[in-house]
Amino acid sequence: MKRIPIIIILIISLVSCHKSDKEKLVKKVPIVVAFGFTLNNFDVIQDTIQDGDTFGSILEKQNIGDKKVYDIVKKVKDSFDVRMMRIDKPYTILRAKGKSKKMRAFIYQPDQLSYYVIDLKDSITVYKHIKPVTIRRRTIAGELDGSLSETLEKKGVEGSLASSISKIYAWSIDFFKLQKGDKFAITFTERYINDSVYDGVDSLKCAFFEYKGKIIYAFPFAQNENSQKLDFYDEEGKALKNLFLKAPLKFVNITSRFTKHRFHPVQQIWKAHKGTDYAAPQGTPIMTTASGVVEQTGFTAGNGNFVKVKHNGTYSTQYLHLSKIIARRGQRVNQGDIIGKVGSTGLSTGPHVCYRFWKNGVQVDALRLKLPNSEPMNKKNLPRFLAQMNPLKKELDRVANLQFKK
Repeated sequence: MKRIPIIIILIISLVSCHKSDKEKLVKKVPIVVAFGFTLNNFDVIQDTIQDGDTFGSILEKQNIGDKKVYDIVKKVKDSFDVRMMRIDKPYTILRAKGKSKKMRAFIYQPDQLSYYVIDLKDSITVYKHIKPVTIRRRTIAGELDGSLSETLEKKGVEGSLASSISKIYAWSIDFFKLQKGDKFAITFTERYINDSVYDGVDSLKCAFFEYKGKIIYAFPFAQNENSQKLDFYDEEGKALKNLFLKAPLKFVNITSRFTKHRFHPVQQIWKAHKGTDYAAPQGTPIMTTASGVVEQTGFTAGNGNFVKVKHNGTYSTQYLHLSKIIARRGQRVNQGDIIGKVGSTGLSTGPHVCYRFWKNGVQVDALRLKLPNSEPMNKKNLPRFLAQMNPLKKELDRVANLQFKK
């Protein structure tokens, strides 16, 4: 009989251990909240719009009760344009649990930032929700290792920022000439949805790049305080995006304009004249109308002595009939630099310069073209610019000094 208590103790121990193990296996199901719903309370379907899908065809596959697809589409059309649904965009369907699987809501996400809810629980209601966005500021510094976009991506920065930077510096830096090891620093902001989901670069606040041994800064500034138009300037308030000069000569005397049909004074035939002729005394200095790199120099029978300047990936200019070429091929020239002198070489009846202009590889009329420009800094705005610029420059320099001292 003494064995009985021992057996009872063993049984109680085994039962309690089994119960304990069972409790350990039972995990608490986390509560999941999304789109304003507790998803645990629904049978959830998540999918993306496929080719051929429509709002109506998606609804027809669900149990929508006594509501008709046509009635739903008609009811929501003022708040939700069903035609805007795009392939590969995600949607979520919430259905009642149990046998009925009755559809309770349809959620469509056109982008990361927002979503539409078509609520079918009682009456049909539609609303759009925009998720809260947090803007975070970041300053990075480093040395080029490959292309600018590759270097930025290695630093955990969205590569598209490189495109924005290249446009800002298009008139100051030839990014194809940047070399491995050239230094840079950038201050920018990034968007985070719900303070956690990364949504890309928001805006560029300032930057500097080392180019051919020189540091070139870029700071955004609105000369008109009531305007949102920003142009970029260096630390002295000089515009980075250069205006094209109206003409390559200081004194303008147009003798022949751009035309598709002109009687050539030398060849004595009708042909296109794809440039603008400016007459001037022999030897008058010719200026490049914008900064760039001398792409070609030389002589042809028709053009005489000429210089061609590439300003960026879009624009190039050419200067014909020179008596003397001053610029050399591959030379970096600034707006207003003297690149040659007026002459009458090639097919010419007198001293002049024929000014030709290319946009995206096509010759165009420079006098009719709306060219990009930045408004020169007004002297009265300079103090306000410097007050905004100085803290930004200090931040760039501080981070750069810490990075490059390593």
